[in-house]
Amino acid sequence: MSPSNPKEAQRIAKLLARAGIASRRDIERMITDGRIAVDGKVLDTPATLLTSLRGVTVDGMPVAEPAPARLFRYHKPAGLLTTERDPAGRPTIYDHLPEGLPRVMPVGRLDLSTEGLLLLTTDGELKRELELPATGVERSYRARAYGNVTQAQLESLMLGVEIEGIRYGSINANIERRTGANVWIEMTLTEGKNREVRRVLEYLGLEVNRLIRTRYGPFYLADMPPGDVDEIRKADLITFRTVMSKPGGGKAASNLQFAVRSRVVEPAPRPEPVSTGGKEPEGRRRVAKPVAAPKKPVFTARVTPQARNAEEPRVPGKPGFAPRGERPVRAERSEERPRGPGKPGLAPRGAAPDRRERSEERPRGPGKPGIGPRGERPARNERSEERPRTPGSKFSPRKPREEAPANPARAARARAHRETREPREGDFIDRPKPARRPDRGPAGGRGKPGKPARPPRTRK
Repeated sequence: MSPSNPKEAQRIAKLLARAGIASRRDIERMITDGRIAVDGKVLDTPATLLTSLRGVTVDGMPVAEPAPARLFRYHKPAGLLTTERDPAGRPTIYDHLPEGLPRVMPVGRLDLSTEGLLLLTTDGELKRELELPATGVERSYRARAYGNVTQAQLESLMLGVEIEGIRYGSINANIERRTGANVWIEMTLTEGKNREVRRVLEYLGLEVNRLIRTRYGPFYLADMPPGDVDEIRKADLITFRTVMSKPGGGKAASNLQFAVRSRVVEPAPRPEPVSTGGKEPEGRRRVAKPVAAPKKPVFTARVTPQARNAEEPRVPGKPGFAPRGERPVRAERSEERPRGPGKPGLAPRGAAPDRRERSEERPRGPGKPGIGPRGERPARNERSEERPRTPGSKFSPRKPREEAPANPARAARARAHRETREPREGDFIDRPKPARRPDRGPAGGRGKPGKPARPPRTRK
């Protein structure tokens, strides 16, 4: 269905509802109360046809032309009624909608205990298009039910079912998963009659304990938090209505893919600041901050150590120490400083002889037996020439091999003797090698022997 032609005459209640004044029922009551007038004439019947709202007033205020249709997604929590007011005083969705929204109408209804996606629109005609079963817009639900059911029973709902004289259309139902005694079922339908999902599952022997609407046409619930609202893009809404206006467009429009946008609810208007006429309010004093002078570079003359020593007086040092200028050099101080008695048995530092002199004056012990005193020992080179070498000692010089007499016959006799004699205890002997067997065939001794190696290839 396409939007109505603005030049076509329509009932005034429909035009005012599209303008966002009130619902059609409320507008009919307002006409009965004489609150609506056209060109200054009060209307007394709702069966008034108009092509536009020009000259229409409500309570003496002119009515503006209807704005373009807008569509919102709302995650309805469980426990809220989908109505504007409730005589019993139960909470409704309008009590929990965020501020800043225009006057919106729900597309379809959700039960008190049902939660999930609920579309809100500012256009009554768009609301009607989405609700009509003839358009074929799909709705998807996830139901948690208690009891046992088979997939074959759910597939039988594709042909429709009649319950207590009410005919329900085709329903696409599939088992999603089982959790203990409960089963999660995903259902997609196009009619959306009153309590249709619950009655169909009760007909199959199931008791629904939770019901969530996850999709309405191409608009999904996704991961919206409960109570949150966001607006559908205008371009997406125009595309959806264009596809839906074509024959059989409800199915095609339901398969459209739109990107999910972030929350775009208009914030509530901020209060304007109160004008004080240029005066400061009482209780508030504005203290002027002192303006800091700009810093300029400061030049400071550097004083050398010699000039400072001459100009500045020195602070008296530690007691017992002369001033720095009067102190003697370190070498002179070491000569002038009196020395203590020192360790017992040691002479004072100035009287101590040199190390070489001390080594000559210090008496030596008897030393090791057979070794003379250190002063009487010859030099190392002289000792090596004088010391006699014992024959066969560890450090005796070895004769070169060439000087040994060569006797091949004797070596052959010794080798033959070693091979013929019986081995003794402690000798190293070679492990005897088994006799070589003849060549075996491929079958372990049976059959023909192995083939000879293939000759190497040569180029022609």
